[in-house]
Amino acid sequence: MNETAKRARATIDLAAVRSNVRALRDRAPRAELMAVVKSDGYGHGAVRCARAAREAGAGWLGTALPEEAFALRAAGDTGRLLCWLWTPGGPWRRAIEQDIEVSVSGLWALREVTAAARECGRAARVQLKIDTGLGRNGCAPADWPELTAAARAAEAEGALTVSGVWSHFACADEPGHPSIAAQLAVFQEGLRTAERAGLHPEVRHIANTPALLTLPEAHFDLVRTGIGIYGISPSPEVGTSQDFGLRPAMTLEASLASVKRVPGGHGVSYGHHYTTPGETSLALVPLGYADGIPRHASGTGPVLVAGKWRTVAGRIAMDQFVVDLGGDSAEPGDPAVLFGPGDRGEPTAEDWARVAGTIGYEIVTRIGSRVPRVYVDSGIRSEAEGDSALTGGTA
Repeated sequence: MNETAKRARATIDLAAVRSNVRALRDRAPRAELMAVVKSDGYGHGAVRCARAAREAGAGWLGTALPEEAFALRAAGDTGRLLCWLWTPGGPWRRAIEQDIEVSVSGLWALREVTAAARECGRAARVQLKIDTGLGRNGCAPADWPELTAAARAAEAEGALTVSGVWSHFACADEPGHPSIAAQLAVFQEGLRTAERAGLHPEVRHIANTPALLTLPEAHFDLVRTGIGIYGISPSPEVGTSQDFGLRPAMTLEASLASVKRVPGGHGVSYGHHYTTPGETSLALVPLGYADGIPRHASGTGPVLVAGKWRTVAGRIAMDQFVVDLGGDSAEPGDPAVLFGPGDRGEPTAEDWARVAGTIGYEIVTRIGSRVPRVYVDSGIRSEAEGDSALTGGTA
């Protein structure tokens, strides 16, 4: 373990990633599965997690940014790969040349990818996205007939192949929300419009992790799962990780930097929002908001130290925070576990999300680059700096 990892580390269980992918595939047996590894695999490491997902049967990978897709190709992945967040002047030609499928939500993007395909003399693989009600990216339904007709014309010319039609739910993590049925209806009409334009996409997809778990009618040909492959539930309303046979893959821990006795009435951290109620021991955890620990969990964040749950005492600072050990003892170098799967009594990322007023996605994704990733798989540990290339890219 390197010197930095002795301070703090995020241990990623790749066996858990593979198990989660298999569990999710079992819930959508008639659809292919896309493992979404954007934002460096939701903070877990895109290359390592992508490889584990491929090994477990993920036929597709998904990224938001072109640079994320290029990194996977550079690591050796050769399987189906969709990238969906494009801006004008994006690296379309490079994506086409690397067999990356690109998402198109409007005529400007269709024109740019078509021009890039003509320039490199190679047909682009394009997936058309329709905005069924989320209100972010995606073609407005009123403009959808024009986009599908233009895409079909470019396809007939040989500049591209429309390989997919897709969309994204707004409220699939709130079972029974009326927008779910409304979006499904818009999506199905969008599929009929595409068919009338002469398009025959290979895959149709709208289901994210919560829809995969709760809406079998939304599975179509492909399901996209992000947070689920890392073992975190998309929301309490959907259910817990355990309800779906998922295991959190990340454990975040640090070594105590200091333990000292202080008297009662001693102020702790900036602003003295916490003062000790009596003589006690204070333990210093060398992680802070520069590492991604949410400052707004000051006074509420749970930590396992010396065999018990503790709560952050006072404000979380940039590099460190304090816990009050009460009458218990600990030594510098002892472990402080912020979150993990929960089966050793430690808090989970979802516990941190609850006290911080956010979602589990944000807790794991925001863990920064100062915290090294240490990979565990069948008892073998390896540092993130030793990432090897993706292999077995086609699942």
